[in-house]
Amino acid sequence: MATFYFSDKPIGASSAYARLAGVVGNLFVRRHTESLKYYQDFKPKVDWEVMLVVGVVGGAFLAAWLGGELTGEWLPTMWSARFGEDSLALRLGAAFIGGGLMAFDARLAGRCTSGHGISGTMQLSVGSWVAVACIFVGGIAPRY
Repeated sequence: MATFYFSDKPIGASSAYARLAGVVGNLFVRRHTESLKYYQDFKPKVDWEVMLVVGVVGGAFLAAWLGGELTGEWLPTMWSARFGEDSLALRLGAAFIGGGLMAFDARLAGRCTSGHGISGTMQLSVGSWVAVACIFVGGIAPRY
């Protein structure tokens, strides 16, 4: 509610990645980036959503470091047991592809999971409630 009160915008993170991509695009291929329809409507900039993502990542790092849980290991024990000790390329590839799919799906759905789960359900958006139900089913189903 505070996000709506102070900024009149829903909370979310997927737009931050699109904006950062535009900032990077402007650094290397400005003409191409400016020709894209999305960046004509939404100018690439570092805004509050970008800073939210920076704060979440920085806060997670700080919490792990201060809590003594920052291991620095690339392959957790469970991953190594399943895929072997020499599966670093597989883990990095899976993380990269999974992250790319999540970003694509968030843009396709119009919001990321936090956008639907926090802001959308608070606004009683039917689409957000359906999305959250599907997120829970998708998270629970593989366990059974």
